[in-house]
Amino acid sequence: MKLLIASDLHGSAKYTVALQQLFAQHKPDKLVLLGDLLYHGPRNNLPEEYDPKQVIEILNGLKHHILAVRGNCEAEVDQMVLQFPVMADYMVLFAGGPPIYAMHGHHIEGEWPPLAKGDILLSGHTHIGEEKVVDGIVRLNPGSLALPKDGHHSYMLLQNGRFTRYNLQGQVLGTWQMAASR
Repeated sequence: MKLLIASDLHGSAKYTVALQQLFAQHKPDKLVLLGDLLYHGPRNNLPEEYDPKQVIEILNGLKHHILAVRGNCEAEVDQMVLQFPVMADYMVLFAGGPPIYAMHGHHIEGEWPPLAKGDILLSGHTHIGEEKVVDGIVRLNPGSLALPKDGHHSYMLLQNGRFTRYNLQGQVLGTWQMAASR
């Protein structure tokens, strides 16, 4: 299974168009979106080409390929305009290795899914890409396409058991190889 993973679009038509182009380029089986799709939120500046209506149109065009979770900027009204589910706090993906828990990441750790050592947690929210292990849990963050706090407009691909984080110029920013299934 090949997954394209992105987070924190925050209503940027410019970076949603870039995501659409990445989807056409990489041809993944699914597009995993880790929340904060339409709105910038009160703590963020407006992203480039802020246009939630255009973002809605582009994402709805990919609705059959999208798996999404709710970010802290999603509201019930978002579900009224998006034609794919966006209100789940987390989801579990199985891709030939340990379980992959996907969530936005704005909940405190005590409210996270029941993770076991060796599980993978995909999350966004911080706008900073990373690949690290904390208390035996593999924590992966694709960063933000629209409002990065680490200087990289980035996304992630999962292919052949390897997570690879890229910037929009195609430069590899980080990788993580999944362990075999338990």
